[in-house]
Amino acid sequence: MPSGYRCQYLTDWVATEMRWALSLDTDEKAAITDVLDNCPDVPLTVTPAR
Repeated sequence: MPSGYRCQYLTDWVATEMRWALSLDTDEKAAITDVLDNCPDVPLTVTPAR
């Protein structure tokens, strides 16, 4: 994960998972939550799949 863009990278990752209705396992969710808890408010934009 790119260190300087960690927050943006993860919000983009979450948006992609939401767009395609992908599932998260508990370990992945915990890891994402741990990082995003230390991020400033980064907007999450989800583009619906066609």
